[in-house]
Amino acid sequence: MSWPEQVVRVQSLSESGLRAIPVQYIKPLSERPLFKPGSQFHRHVDVPLIDLQHLFGKDPNLHLDTLNRISTACRDWGIFQAVNHGVSHKLMTKARQVWRDFFNLPLQVKQEYANAETTYEGYGSRLGVEKGAVLDWSDYFFLHYLPISLRNQSKWPEQPSSCREVVAQYGCEVVKLCRTLQKAMSIDLGLKEEYIENAFGGDYMGACFRANFYPKCPQPELTLGLSSHSDPGGITILLPDYDVARLQVLNHGDWITVNPVPDSLIVIIGDQIQVPIVGSPPPFLYKYWYSIYCICVYLIQVVSNAIYNSVEHRVTVNSAKDGVSLAMFFNPKSDLVIEAAEELVSEERPALYEAMTFDHYRVHMRTKGPCGKKRLESLKFNTS
Repeated sequence: MSWPEQVVRVQSLSESGLRAIPVQYIKPLSERPLFKPGSQFHRHVDVPLIDLQHLFGKDPNLHLDTLNRISTACRDWGIFQAVNHGVSHKLMTKARQVWRDFFNLPLQVKQEYANAETTYEGYGSRLGVEKGAVLDWSDYFFLHYLPISLRNQSKWPEQPSSCREVVAQYGCEVVKLCRTLQKAMSIDLGLKEEYIENAFGGDYMGACFRANFYPKCPQPELTLGLSSHSDPGGITILLPDYDVARLQVLNHGDWITVNPVPDSLIVIIGDQIQVPIVGSPPPFLYKYWYSIYCICVYLIQVVSNAIYNSVEHRVTVNSAKDGVSLAMFFNPKSDLVIEAAEELVSEERPALYEAMTFDHYRVHMRTKGPCGKKRLESLKFNTS
């Protein structure tokens, strides 16, 4: 694979003073952030907000109440905002600022880290390699974080001088939060505490980091910072832009804008949770499978045989303010075969998705780029 066209940095376009965006960034009418027939679009509801402090406490009743809130949020939304999550607020601020400083560096400095289409690691401005694709209004920097064997310090920016240290520290704290959520959900499901973590490969679990930069856009009604998609991995922990509400999630046919709470982190369920984990719990726990949806969304829509569903989301842009957000993606071990759990497959409910490794699924996603949940649906067996 190779980039089909010359890569253009969106930040450079934005700073050039153009009044109309180039045609390759204009979304089809059905994908633009406008009111849709039959949709309220801005329903006056917010995604669940959950205080996680009692996951770290000793009161069993408050601990159980927190687990129930997480389960409900994952079942009804596939996303929630978390406060008192254990990640240092000071470190969150430093992490966002260091990446804002990076994106404000001269273009020639950033170009030293230009990424390739094979791994995406480094400084990039497009997802997918289809020629003539409609592009998103954003730049990004993508890094491998776990397993440590894949961590390549030469790919991490030397400027700003504190960038490497801050990314390592921030990643360490977010990994701890992810493992806490995995353990909490395993216990809630009546499983061994390490069950979900082990299902992701244990010490070989994958984690990737992406800093997103959304430049000012002269025509925000025509484009998106990130097209509608569901995350291909298991769980995403997002440090949002608090100044402008950009993230939208699809809920019961309506696009709902997530209004970020200060110092919160946003937890998003990915495709790996929508597929049932091999070695799933016994039948009496089936009714709790929506809870697992919060942890892992192809490992658990495929592993859960579509009992759970990943959340479709997108990012809008703004004409007055640019923005920076930081995402940590937690994925199954790259060569882990993902397939429906035997306990969730029967003549009445046959396996819906073909088995494949996470690496295979990731390549499938990178080839097409963001496209709603079409890539996941395309992997369903033809049962007609």
